[in-house]
Amino acid sequence: MADVKKIATRESYGNALAECGAKYPNLVVLDADLAGATKTGVFKKAFPDRFIDCGIAECNMTGIAAGLATCGKIPFISSFAMFAAGRNFEQVRNSIGYPHLNVKIGATHAGITVGEDGATHQCFEDIALMRTIPGMTVIVPSDDVEAKAAVEAAINHEGPVYLRFGRSAVPVINDTPDYKFEMGKGVVVREGKDVTIVATGIEVAEALGAAEKLAADGIDAEVINIHTIKPLDEDLIVASAKKTGKVITVEEHSVIGGLGSAVCDALSAKCPTTVLKVGMNDQFGESGPAGALLAKYGLDAEGIYQKAKDFLK
Repeated sequence: MADVKKIATRESYGNALAECGAKYPNLVVLDADLAGATKTGVFKKAFPDRFIDCGIAECNMTGIAAGLATCGKIPFISSFAMFAAGRNFEQVRNSIGYPHLNVKIGATHAGITVGEDGATHQCFEDIALMRTIPGMTVIVPSDDVEAKAAVEAAINHEGPVYLRFGRSAVPVINDTPDYKFEMGKGVVVREGKDVTIVATGIEVAEALGAAEKLAADGIDAEVINIHTIKPLDEDLIVASAKKTGKVITVEEHSVIGGLGSAVCDALSAKCPTTVLKVGMNDQFGESGPAGALLAKYGLDAEGIYQKAKDFLK
């Protein structure tokens, strides 16, 4: 995949905010002293009067955003996922979720691919936390195209939205004429009949790589891109599970409470199916290059392929 275009979804986030700035005059962006890393600095440069740097004070930033939302603004708050969802959970729950305010949360640097920043910054719990907040929409885009579409979809959605972006550059896989982003709807990116692989975020590209490896062994995998984890496209997942009989979920998140748990909830109620959850197990990460960490924890195409082979025996 050396010749495939790669862009970090945090870059896409910053670019999308700047592109939407002229189109949506009520759009306001807040950051917690990380505009260079979260890429909200792109918006700041274009619309300095609609950008607020709140300093290293994520909880205060959330309160400011809540107030702006009550005045008709569409605020985006931005920080690393560990801070935006972790340190900030009570404020998101009580100041945004409880009154169901129109605030969007742009969480960057999620998952193991934060790399050298290490375990303290590698957030594997954010999807689980945000899923539990009533009325919160949770979106994890897989590439540049999807990230930009998700930002505009969030702007047009009335209510709180959590958007999860990554630090590392990832392949652009949705750059096709017929691609359409629809909140709450999954996308079949590869048809198959032997096993269903349900993936989200950067793991969609890795799942496609694993599916190609499985194909060489005569195993035909169907790959579904779930960019919206809440609300989940249960109908698509159930239909695929009925066809293949086995499901694998793949996420750059803990296997506890994330995509895998959401899929198991849906299948246990509507179509009991054997499921393998691939993600971070009950463990913390460690410091290292992003690619090496994906490989070590079995979250790259080869790792998913090996786990799928064992699962399908």
